[in-house]
Amino acid sequence: MTFVRLVLLSSLLTGSAAAQELRFAELGDFKLGSGEVIRECRIGYRTFGQLDKDRSNAILFPTWANGTTEQLRSAVGPGGSLGLSGYFVIAVEALGNGVSSSPSNSRLQPRMKFPKFTIRDMVESQHELLARALHIDHLKAVMGTSMGGMQTFQWMVSYPDFMDAAIPIVGSPRLAPYDLMHWQAQIDAIVNDRGWQDGEYSESPARAAEVEFGAILLRTPEYYNEHTTRQQVFEQLRNARTSAIGVDANNKLRQVQAMMGLDVSEGFGGSMDAAAAVVKARVLVIVSRTDHVVTPGPALDFARRLHAETLELDDNCGHLAPNCEETKVASAVRRFLERPAGVSSSPTRESRPR
Repeated sequence: MTFVRLVLLSSLLTGSAAAQELRFAELGDFKLGSGEVIRECRIGYRTFGQLDKDRSNAILFPTWANGTTEQLRSAVGPGGSLGLSGYFVIAVEALGNGVSSSPSNSRLQPRMKFPKFTIRDMVESQHELLARALHIDHLKAVMGTSMGGMQTFQWMVSYPDFMDAAIPIVGSPRLAPYDLMHWQAQIDAIVNDRGWQDGEYSESPARAAEVEFGAILLRTPEYYNEHTTRQQVFEQLRNARTSAIGVDANNKLRQVQAMMGLDVSEGFGGSMDAAAAVVKARVLVIVSRTDHVVTPGPALDFARRLHAETLELDDNCGHLAPNCEETKVASAVRRFLERPAGVSSSPTRESRPR
């Protein structure tokens, strides 16, 4: 791999507005775990806050599936909903999200010529960003939501000495059977669409299916019926079929394949106990009991193996419960980050009337 070349290095360690702008680390030809290579790989990131003198307050926050660091501003930026002021937050664009190297933006490997990558490859690219580009060799914490939570689980076992704490939020160390089935259904909706053309489409296929899966999975039926009228459903479906706005299908396919392939017990003989045994970070696992996108069983099971703290949200918001319960989540995160090492708290289950 070529030596990392930084783009827009100036103001890296400041708390200025410029530090919150998107910049890139150029990783050169990045070798994946499969042996394939992402040519001219680049990783996008933004920083929020200021790195302290002893470089001990850095938090890595990877993006969710199809998400971008621009969408993370309101959560991790100044005055953000997660209350991370006082920390140096590095929000990083995951491979395949359309900002970091992706099928949609690769010059040498466009569309389905872009190699398959894994959640572990995402973590390796982020480690490269931190260690060689930003010269950060230790983190206060790694945390993320959904696919960001999956990356957090992988970070725990790939680099157990690299962080003091890990906070996966509605993530998973290995997707449950139900999760695998609905993600495969979404892949099938893309590749069986008449406009797919083996990824050489002129307009991203399966737009209506994208809206339909989101409506069915992101919230509970109870929440959806309470907040959506029949007329709104028909309008959403009409707009989905004609809108030019949507997730790039090639990008989505590669990220979904990465999520489906995640298993943190790889390299440990398939043993989750062995994977858990290497984790050194303090861990807070946050799940939604009504989550239909990333069902909470595997995360809670891994938390038990770690003797980790847990926060179980129990409302009708489904996968988006951390949004509905953002005050509760932010409070738990802040308390956990500020708690001295060696001091633990009992697992909690939070609920509210439906």
